[in-house]
Amino acid sequence: MAAARRKTNTEDYLRMYSQMVRIRTFEDNANQLYLSAKMPGLTHMYSGEEAVAVGICEALTDDDKITSTHRGHGHCVAKGADFRQMFCELLGKAEGYCRGKGGSMHIADQSHGNLGANAIVGGSMGIATGAALSAKRLGRNDVAVCFFGDGATAQGLMYEVMNMAALWKLPVIYACENNGYSEYTATAEIAAGSILKRAEAFGIEAHQVDGQDVLAVNDLAQKLVARARNGEGPFFIELLTYRYHGHHVGDINRDYYRTKEEETIWKEKRDPIVNFGAWLAKEGIASEEELKTIRDDIRADAEAAVAYALDAPYPPGSEVTMHVFADNDAA
Repeated sequence: MAAARRKTNTEDYLRMYSQMVRIRTFEDNANQLYLSAKMPGLTHMYSGEEAVAVGICEALTDDDKITSTHRGHGHCVAKGADFRQMFCELLGKAEGYCRGKGGSMHIADQSHGNLGANAIVGGSMGIATGAALSAKRLGRNDVAVCFFGDGATAQGLMYEVMNMAALWKLPVIYACENNGYSEYTATAEIAAGSILKRAEAFGIEAHQVDGQDVLAVNDLAQKLVARARNGEGPFFIELLTYRYHGHHVGDINRDYYRTKEEETIWKEKRDPIVNFGAWLAKEGIASEEELKTIRDDIRADAEAAVAYALDAPYPPGSEVTMHVFADNDAA
């Protein structure tokens, strides 16, 4: 853990721990909903990458904006989303964040500054950069964070928007979640050269950080967010992390592109929740019993939210075009 510059507020530590547990618990339940054939479509699990979303989002305010990815549940939870509305969205229910139309890959919670997940790889890069441009033009103090995976570094849109952001000094942070694989191919086989140098080519300050260490991620994010508010952006972060599950919930037999030994090492040695919990106990911030109580309470909260979402009503058929087409009659 990055103890040298750690926070001193116990509430902050425990909130980060709780938020990581909330993400893991949400994903465990989402996986069970899929396996039990109660959830339509696929989902892409964020388990293992919790320190990235929490470390960054804890440095943001509700007014700050984020854009997410097809593997977006973690970002949504970390930015403040409610379990009930998220599970309702996964199940296509009317009380979901997008009234059941977004599903797993298009959840948006604009009340907390989450402009939405995106099924298109790299598809939200322009949205985040546009949000940063809007903040600057309107004289707002907002910062935008664009989450994307290592595979998205092959998208041309990334280079177009980074060029604009660098020229106009926009308050945007590009957060590359490098989990080692682009779908079923190792990052080294799809990304030539250094990912950091892609940003540096535009004169953008770039950093690499251990994405399994929530304190290290948060420490860097706090500094860059503050500098972005001060007009020193944009910035680029490569976060080295790992997804525990396959590319999606149906990707079960992964032996052909990564070994079980590799997965075991990351789960047993590099788990962000286990390691942070051990650090909290070692530092005397929370006992093992207190941490267990946090986990148990969150588990119960998630189970109640799932039960609520399963019983919640679907939207009426009359809503099929709602929020899809503009209301021209009001013009």
